[in-house]
Amino acid sequence: MRFSKYWAALFAGVTLMAMSAGAMADGVSQIKAFVAQVKTARGEFEQHQINHDSNGEPKSRQEASGTFEFARPGRFIWIYQKPYEQLLQADGEKLYVYDKDLKQVTERKLDASLGASPAAILFGSDDLEKNFVLKDLGARDGIDWVALTPRSKDTQFQRVAIGFKDNNLAAMELHDAFGNTTMLTFKNIQKNPHINLSHFKFVMPKGVDVIKG
Repeated sequence: MRFSKYWAALFAGVTLMAMSAGAMADGVSQIKAFVAQVKTARGEFEQHQINHDSNGEPKSRQEASGTFEFARPGRFIWIYQKPYEQLLQADGEKLYVYDKDLKQVTERKLDASLGASPAAILFGSDDLEKNFVLKDLGARDGIDWVALTPRSKDTQFQRVAIGFKDNNLAAMELHDAFGNTTMLTFKNIQKNPHINLSHFKFVMPKGVDVIKG
């Protein structure tokens, strides 16, 4: 499965991440501070996706890595650099998924569904508790974890958990309705750098097929 296809669904209506912005006592406090204070950010990520068979046994593992940057609400650039180059980019109104190998761009509206998805934690507005029920999960392996349960029933994810370490984003776990688990880990994060909003305007590559969703 192409990572872009998987994450396009997540970004468009069902998924992604967080980081802290101060010295906080637990995961819930840190995620609230992130939503209130971190308006722009950039950093690096590693992604590990484990698929399961009908019996719940792991059957495959996919790995990827790359960079991200965002300006809330609704603007982001998520780049897969390995194992192949792919781009997900949103300008606040539309989401573009560019598959370089296939020379194909998928374009779709970035609508209100973002607000009820885990992606809204990173890219959305500051109404986190309007869309999620937060529950502190305590510390595990030196990371403070918080669970986010979507208030909306229209979601592909059964569980979402976000972890913080030393007041910074450390990891995110996504458990979808198909029995698959995706783990994201983060590093080299810059909080609130100056990013011109024109930076998020997508420039259509030459010679690509455009598919509008």
